[in-house]
Amino acid sequence: MPALGDGVGLRDVHFEHLTSTPPDAWGVDWFEIISENFIDNHGYAEHLLETVGAHRPLVMHGVSLSIGSTAPLDRDYLHRLGALAARVRPSWISDHLCWTGVNGRTTHDLLPLPLTSTCLAHVADRVRAVQDWLGRPIVLENPSTYLQFEASQMSEQEFLGRLAEDTGCGLLLDVNNVYVSSVNHGFDPMAYIDELPADRIVQVHLAGCRDCGGYLIDTHDHPVPAPVWPLYVRAQQVTGGVATLLEWDARIPSFPELVAELSKAATARMGVMPAADPVSRGDAHSVSTPLDHQLVAGRG
Repeated sequence: MPALGDGVGLRDVHFEHLTSTPPDAWGVDWFEIISENFIDNHGYAEHLLETVGAHRPLVMHGVSLSIGSTAPLDRDYLHRLGALAARVRPSWISDHLCWTGVNGRTTHDLLPLPLTSTCLAHVADRVRAVQDWLGRPIVLENPSTYLQFEASQMSEQEFLGRLAEDTGCGLLLDVNNVYVSSVNHGFDPMAYIDELPADRIVQVHLAGCRDCGGYLIDTHDHPVPAPVWPLYVRAQQVTGGVATLLEWDARIPSFPELVAELSKAATARMGVMPAADPVSRGDAHSVSTPLDHQLVAGRG
């Protein structure tokens, strides 16, 4: 899959800026969309998507595939996802290693899986079915997690690596999620990255999080914290350089401010760590975990 460069999420708060600014002045190489925000969403949003897509590569990033659920795959969702892909012609389609609901109920969160051989075989079968349906490999992201299953038999990175090798899917390495989970569960985040199959990683996510006292929450509402940048550099080293995406889904800054934060990625790749941004402080009563905030906000 192509190395697209440095990109940001396409969010409606920036639509006016993008339409009033010449494309050669946007300052980003590509855009990632939340698939669910554009499925069956026509009119102005579709027009904007066509305009942006005429000038920049697009990637579809979903939050509703629920690849780890025990419920049957949602074929209506897959049909609509495929229809969107036919319109957008994305460089790839991604989602998360998680489950989001069962028996017709949606939790609006990205829930962790028991990392067992049985679960691995179950998820692999579903990944192959989705890839057959869409006619292309999919890309799966490591989620941020806040609990683990006692039944787990392997690390998350081993699970992802074996899944990628077995199904041919790609991996979206969210280095902020690695950092968040490493603090929450007490593992070495650098070792996590080193133990993934680097040749399967096609994209890296950067984002901000909040310190809620004893654990971190992936909130996508602040600059990238200082401890995440060395993980990002390591990810780019082991992969040889893959697409970078800055996620910012709540308390979204202006587009020029977003581009300024994204530019720190290039600085980090040159061996100069960006000016340190501390992990933002918060508490469990004031912070909600995102199912990518744009979906929550946009769909109620």
